[in-house]
Amino acid sequence: MHSVKITTVGASSGVILTKEIMAHLKVRKGDTLYLTETADGGYRLTPYNPEFVRQMELADEIMHDDREVLRALAK
Repeated sequence: MHSVKITTVGASSGVILTKEIMAHLKVRKGDTLYLTETADGGYRLTPYNPEFVRQMELADEIMHDDREVLRALAK
């Protein structure tokens, strides 16, 4: 388990991530992290946008199901 410190950043608050945590998340300064609420009322911090993943899964499904229509539109 790792701990992080909340600090003041201008008029807001921020969290300090160690190099070790950033390396584990495979992120660097300037990247976006996403908080998703868990079933137990906590939060999960991840570099992956779950909404984007959902949209890409839907796009894959549409491209597979409507392959012929997309081919015709591409002409």
